[in-house]
Amino acid sequence: MALGQKLEKTVKGTDHPLAGEALSLDRTGALWLPEHRTLVVSDLHLEKGSSFAARSGQFLPPYDTRETLACLHEVIQRLDPACVVALGDSFHDARGPERMEPGDRAMLSALQEGRDWVWIAGNHDAAVSEGVGGRYCETLTIGGLTLRHEPLAGAGEGEIAGHLHPCGKVSMRGRSVRRRCFVGDGHRLVMPAFGAYTGGLNVRDSAFEPLFPNGFTAYLLGDGRVFAIGRTMLGRD
Repeated sequence: MALGQKLEKTVKGTDHPLAGEALSLDRTGALWLPEHRTLVVSDLHLEKGSSFAARSGQFLPPYDTRETLACLHEVIQRLDPACVVALGDSFHDARGPERMEPGDRAMLSALQEGRDWVWIAGNHDAAVSEGVGGRYCETLTIGGLTLRHEPLAGAGEGEIAGHLHPCGKVSMRGRSVRRRCFVGDGHRLVMPAFGAYTGGLNVRDSAFEPLFPNGFTAYLLGDGRVFAIGRTMLGRD
């Protein structure tokens, strides 16, 4: 049996209720709050390519911002949110907005038009310069949910965070798949990184243990859908 067919049997859908709120885990790595018409994305890391070039002279193709915004455009067009929340590390560094190409800046402005846009402060962009539209805050409360960048051990029910860039690895019959993923236990949810140039931390890493002491489910982003995988099926790198 092919790995994709095997994973197909583990699918439990993309709904993930949390703190009495309905959540939908989108195949792109975005989170949809249908009752609030709110779209949440995490760790865009816009202008990561230009940051590497400016700081270390290491050249990366300077198209990551455009690719990330194009993916964001697709999900915004499909769901038409009234509010978009970017859950921290939206820019790879605080001067990222200054390095944006005019076309990318125009695309970002078009995405913001007619909707509330909230930037949550992250560890990479806690002091981003003005001029990128929207509004900034440290945390945001929506219904029974608390949205912040970095997950806190011992946080209350309903925390949604990013920061860790979770990825899950599944191996079967000598083959393996490693994908970005959501991680949840019914009490909190850690989101995958949305940015085109973002790496990932394996969910079996010790960094996740204090956040999910009683286990978790990883929701791997597959080709066109989300696959729910229990912790025991996930391997280490």
